[in-house]
Amino acid sequence: MAKPTAAPVTGVPVVGSAEWSSGLLDCCDDCGLCCMTFWCPCITFGRVAEIVDRGTTSCGASGALYGLLCHMTGCQWIYSCTYRSKMRAQYGLTDGPCGDCCVHFCCERCALCQQYRELVARGYDPKLGWHLNVERGAAADAAPAVQQMGR
Repeated sequence: MAKPTAAPVTGVPVVGSAEWSSGLLDCCDDCGLCCMTFWCPCITFGRVAEIVDRGTTSCGASGALYGLLCHMTGCQWIYSCTYRSKMRAQYGLTDGPCGDCCVHFCCERCALCQQYRELVARGYDPKLGWHLNVERGAAADAAPAVQQMGR
């Protein structure tokens, strides 16, 4: 089975036709991820954000902002749903029966786990961060993007 590749990122969402590699409620497929996301969703979010942003933001910065929004407003789901939209656009993933913000509002932790699992299914190891994934060749579709950035 061929590894799925990312669609060109143009800022315009791609009409989703690809299915997610796992379901929204498949959290227990990875108990470690499920526990980490339940107790500290800012870590899972930070890891997802760094990969989705292709290294332009760090896991630490994204996770800290997520945690701050959670603590100060309780509306961190507004921030995290934007990354679900970016991810769907990059990979041409389908929009579920409800929109990204609705998914994050109702099932924040499940959505974060699903996004993390999707990145793993596409060959990334979010624990390593963007740059180490590029170095180890897991993000084959990312190499041209990094070269264009002058790295």
